[in-house]
Amino acid sequence: MANMSYDLRIAVIGLGYVGLPLAIEFSKHVPVIGFDINSARVESLKDGRDDTLEVSCEELSEWQNLRLTDNPADLSDANFYIVTVPTPIDSTRRPDLTPLIKASETIAKVIKTGDIVVYESTVYPGATEEDCVPVLERHSGLTFNRDFFVGYSPERINPGDKTHRLPDICKVTSGSTPEVAEIVDETYKRIIRAGTHKAGSIREAEAAKVIENTQRDLNIALVNELAIIFNKMGLDTLSVLEAAGTKWNFLPFRPGLVGGHCIGVDPYYLTHKAEGLGYRPEIILAGRRLNDGMGEYVASQLVKSLLKKRIHVHGARVLILGLTFKENCPDIRNTKVIDIVRGLREYGGVVDVFDPWVNAGQAMSEYSVQPVEHPEFGAYDGIILAVAHEWFLEKGTDWVRKLGKPNHVFYDIKSLFPADQTDMRL
Repeated sequence: MANMSYDLRIAVIGLGYVGLPLAIEFSKHVPVIGFDINSARVESLKDGRDDTLEVSCEELSEWQNLRLTDNPADLSDANFYIVTVPTPIDSTRRPDLTPLIKASETIAKVIKTGDIVVYESTVYPGATEEDCVPVLERHSGLTFNRDFFVGYSPERINPGDKTHRLPDICKVTSGSTPEVAEIVDETYKRIIRAGTHKAGSIREAEAAKVIENTQRDLNIALVNELAIIFNKMGLDTLSVLEAAGTKWNFLPFRPGLVGGHCIGVDPYYLTHKAEGLGYRPEIILAGRRLNDGMGEYVASQLVKSLLKKRIHVHGARVLILGLTFKENCPDIRNTKVIDIVRGLREYGGVVDVFDPWVNAGQAMSEYSVQPVEHPEFGAYDGIILAVAHEWFLEKGTDWVRKLGKPNHVFYDIKSLFPADQTDMRL
C-alpha cells in the first residue's frame, strides 16, 4: 500500500458535531476535504456559521487547508477517508445503518488502490467489517485488505463541552491490518494531544465505544430509580447523593432525562447484536426501559403536585424550560423533554416550551413544537426546569417564579437551584 507519511490527503464525510471539529483540526496539518450531503449546511459553513456552535467563526475562517463541498466527486482527491455520519435507531429501536451504508457507497465510487477508510460512527462490534466493507467492495470493484483498507476510531465528542475538546480526549484507534492500524494511529496522533490507544482489532475498538455510553446509561438508570424510591420516602435525592458522595469511591451520577444521540441510543446497538447471537441482555434493557420512562414519570409527578394545590390539570398552563437533550448546546436530537410535553398534553395540559438555545424551525420540524420567544409572566400553573442551561441559572429563581401564577408549582428536575427555592426536585 502507499506510504501516506508525506502525502496524506484527508476527507471527512459528515460535517456535524463530530466531523466539523475533526476536519478543522486535521486541516492545521494536512489538506482536508469536508463533505456533507446537506448543501445548506455546507453553504452555512462557507459563510462562517456553525449552527451546532461547536466551532467559532474564527476557527472556520482561519484554516486555508480545509475545502468544504457537497459534491461527491471532490472526494476523489483524498486517500484517507473518515466517516462521521449519524447512526440512529428506528421507530422499533433497532439500529439504522442507512447513513453509514450511504456514506460507504459514496466513498466506494472514488476510492483507489492503497486508500484507507476509517469509521468513527458508533456501531455494534462487527459492523465495520460485516456491513460496511461489503458495500465498499461491491461499489468499488476493489478487494478488501488488498486494494483498500479500513480502520475504526470511535468519536468521543461531548457537545456543549468547551473544556474537553477533540485534541484533549484520548482517541481509540484500530486498523484492518497491523500496518494499517499503525498508520491510523499515527495519523490521529497528529491532532490528539491527549494521546491514542491502539486497540487489538476493529471489533475490539467498536465494542469499547458502545460500552462507554452503555455504562453511563446504566449508572443514570440506577440513580433515576433511586430518585423514584426517595420521592416516595419524602427524601431529597440530591441531598442523599451528596451525602453518599463523601465516600471517595462513590460515583457522582445524577438523575435526569437520558436523550441525545449517544447514551440514549448506543445501548440498543449492543443489545441488537447480542440478541442476534441468541442472548437477551437483561440489565442493559432494564436500564433503557427505566430511562425511557422518565419523561412520563416527570409529567405524572407534576400532575400530582398540581392536584395537591387544587389546580385543575385539564387546561392548566405549563411552561417547560429547555428542550435540548443537554445543557448549553442547541442539539435536540432524541431529546426526552418531548416525552414530558406529550405526557402533559395527554393529561389535558396546555404546554409552552422555552429554550434560548433552540432553533424554533428545527423544533417545529422535528417535534411539531413551536417554542415561545418570550414566556409570559404570571401565566403558568406549572413550571418545569428540564435542561440546566447556564442561561436559566443566571436568570435565577426570582425570574422563574415571576412566570408562574400566584398559586403554581415549580419542578426543578435538574436540581439547578437549591431545594428551598423550588417546590419539588427529581
